[in-house]
Amino acid sequence: MSAIPSLDLALPAVSTAAALRETIAGWRKHGLTIGFVPTMGALHAGHVSLVDLALQRADRVVASIFVNPAQFAPGEDFDAYPRTLTDDADKLAEAGCHLLYAPTPDQIYPDGFATRVTVEGPARELESAARPHFFNGVATVVSKLFNQVRPDLAVFGEKDYQQLLVIRRMTRDLDLNVEILAGPTSREPDGLAMSSRNAYLGQQARKSAASLHAILQKLSDEIGDGVALETALKRAREDAQTAFDSVDYIEARCADTLSRLSDRPDPAAVRVLGAVRIGGVRLIDNMGVVRR
Repeated sequence: MSAIPSLDLALPAVSTAAALRETIAGWRKHGLTIGFVPTMGALHAGHVSLVDLALQRADRVVASIFVNPAQFAPGEDFDAYPRTLTDDADKLAEAGCHLLYAPTPDQIYPDGFATRVTVEGPARELESAARPHFFNGVATVVSKLFNQVRPDLAVFGEKDYQQLLVIRRMTRDLDLNVEILAGPTSREPDGLAMSSRNAYLGQQARKSAASLHAILQKLSDEIGDGVALETALKRAREDAQTAFDSVDYIEARCADTLSRLSDRPDPAAVRVLGAVRIGGVRLIDNMGVVRR
């Protein structure tokens, strides 16, 4: 197996698709199932929970770390995005992950790369309004990784709910034969959804950041109580405008498709979602709705 050169990591690690496939072929010879957790690194407890879920369902688990340039627009934080491979490997090893795949850029986007996966359906609106490039970049890299790893199952976090639905739709549409599992959102004690970008928050912004969870929880509760959708959304949007520097969206959508809803939907069919900016950091969060 071709290990990542010059790094002494806490678990087996490879950087080429050939070395990855060699290892996985050995597992397959013994009839072992493969779970996969794709990440961009800067791992936290939320990522570890996804590895835990994969370990419950598969005999061997591969985690990937690749900061994907295709999902960053000009002016976004690609160059500044934290790269902490050694620390990430320690977390993965402690969680029981069996292999780290940290591909070099040429393994994903070789010279002359000219193919993109274009997604619609649940990719429309919400995140795409602010980041129109984003889901095509995600779909392209995930399809590449699925073809390199060939897992039986892959785990994605519900914190990136729209991404989860986009990956599910892409996997079905392209017959990729990978079971997509959803891991619950991991939160800080004050409710803030765990994210690698939380490290960018200053002290005061960090205190205010948890308001997003509180606003979405109130919105969820009101919809569950039968409050008209537009009434509940108006209140939530006003609260968010007060709490944050700017608001990209506060929405309630169909939980299965992210399509728009009637004014009094079945609460069980609703997902509330929000994206806001504070202290130069963009935060996203979401949650389901329960009839109360």
